Amino acid sequence: MKIGISLPVREMQNDLAAIKEFAQTAEDLGFTHLRIPDQVARDGAGHLHEALTLLAWVAGFTERIELVPSVIILPERETVLVAKQAAEIDLLSGGRLRFGVGVGRSPEEFEALGQEFTTRGRRTDEQIELLKLLWKHETVEFNGRFDTVNGIGINPLPEHDIPIWIGHGPVGDDGNLPRPVLRRIARSDGWFAVLPREHYPAAKAAIDGFAQADGRDPSEIGVEGAIGAVGREPEEWLADLQAWDDLGATHLCLRTLGGGLDSAGHLEGLRAAKEVLDSR
Repeated sequence: MKIGISLPVREMQNDLAAIKEFAQTAEDLGFTHLRIPDQVARDGAGHLHEALTLLAWVAGFTERIELVPSVIILPERETVLVAKQAAEIDLLSGGRLRFGVGVGRSPEEFEALGQEFTTRGRRTDEQIELLKLLWKHETVEFNGRFDTVNGIGINPLPEHDIPIWIGHGPVGDDGNLPRPVLRRIARSDGWFAVLPREHYPAAKAAIDGFAQADGRDPSEIGVEGAIGAVGREPEEWLADLQAWDDLGATHLCLRTLGGGLDSAGHLEGLRAAKEVLDSR
């Protein structure tokens, strides 16, 4: 299981030196990936840098650690432009981008960006199809419901296949994820399993069923869990880590969030978490 860390960009705000030190320290300590959230414009949600711009910057001073937006609210954005931005980050980083996407939950943000909220799921599915074409071919012909591309491309193309991972909202009253989300995950490279672990087996079984119906091997679909590592006893969060490992998660994200830490506190929490991991 690959263990990464969430970059606490909300808490560090404009302390760019601390953000840089956190990312470089995470890489030096051997964490496999950095995750950051996305927000363009939302009322009362606090400070947050634009995700793709920030990752392009981080790519310039790191060498090995994987860069993971989790997740880009894809249907808020213009598809061809997102394809270009993601390809550029992949090139700048030497193939270290794992592209997380989601559909979003804020009608106000969609309205502010001039996009339709009610069709966001269907648009996301179409966008993913178009992204893959734009990343693979120098010119693309595509006539969809939401996007039309006639004989143009985004050169330079990425030198590596950019994996697309799916984020999702909370489980429903029945303890499962919506059927369109399950199908989207089944067609992807992986998913961020942000759900109570007791609901994981049912979701995983449904995803595996959709994948098999499409002729896919479910083992090709990665799974990333997440746990908090600050303000808890090491034995407690290590037990959570082991539980995700037992469930077959391929990735795990540790978080230093939620403790009201300043920049120095997040760096201390990062190093402390690594010491705990090394002492297992």
